Amino acid sequence: MRGEPPAWAPGPAQAAALLEEAADLLVLHRDFAAAVERCEAGCDSLGVGPGPGPESFAEVKCSLCVVGIQALAEMNRWREVLSWVLQYYHVPEDLPPKVLELCILLYSKVREPQVMLEVGSSWLRAHTNQSLPEFGALLELYLEQVLLPLGRFEGAEELVRGCAALDSERQLAFLGTVRESRRCWAQREETCSAAEEQQDPATETVLGVLSQKLLTMLTLLRSAMRSMSNHFYLLPYKKMLLATFLLYLVVVRLDPASPTSLPFIYKLVQLFRQAWAAVLSPIHRPPIRD
Repeated sequence: MRGEPPAWAPGPAQAAALLEEAADLLVLHRDFAAAVERCEAGCDSLGVGPGPGPESFAEVKCSLCVVGIQALAEMNRWREVLSWVLQYYHVPEDLPPKVLELCILLYSKVREPQVMLEVGSSWLRAHTNQSLPEFGALLELYLEQVLLPLGRFEGAEELVRGCAALDSERQLAFLGTVRESRRCWAQREETCSAAEEQQDPATETVLGVLSQKLLTMLTLLRSAMRSMSNHFYLLPYKKMLLATFLLYLVVVRLDPASPTSLPFIYKLVQLFRQAWAAVLSPIHRPPIRD
């Protein structure tokens, strides 16, 4: 009589069939929602965590997660990917290297690398993972796609020095990469700071010229309004000044989309208010005769 099959046999067999269906739905039919459902059913049949069983058991589960990640990304549901994967493993340290790699690449691609900060650090610091052949490549990927773009240079150096699995040559190479990235980061900051310092005097100079022109126009307008106040006292003075101010903005061609135009507009508005108060204060309506 044949012995009873291992308790885990039905799970992997069912999961393998669901994996095949999910792959067909993803690649051939492009039914991403159905592909995710098959992946979830397959992972549920295998249970949570790495689980017991042969190597093929882990490979099926990893493949299901890979297909599920791709399907979620195709539906623009990338925000759900990390939490979706972690529900099928106990802790981040148990993630398969391929799944961790895809998650790092995905969140780097969508410019949200900070999502992988804790998960990647936990996985790389686990001693059991440092003996894996994929460890070096994943450490390099984590540095280049997560820590260094976020400016976490001290954390990167600490992580590299704390990896006992690295030989001295690779450790020095990684530390050199971190130092070079730090140097480029500092150089970019200096360039941006210098550009801002050069821009400020030019901004003040142009603003001074524009302010002087505006004050000149408003002074002339004030004189004209004084001379005509007895004849046109019913005209809306404030609307006239506002129209003049807006016309001036059109003439000088300020670009509202340009960041440098915002201080211009704000300060010119202040000047307009001051000029309006100066123009209106000495003008009095003549008494209305019966």
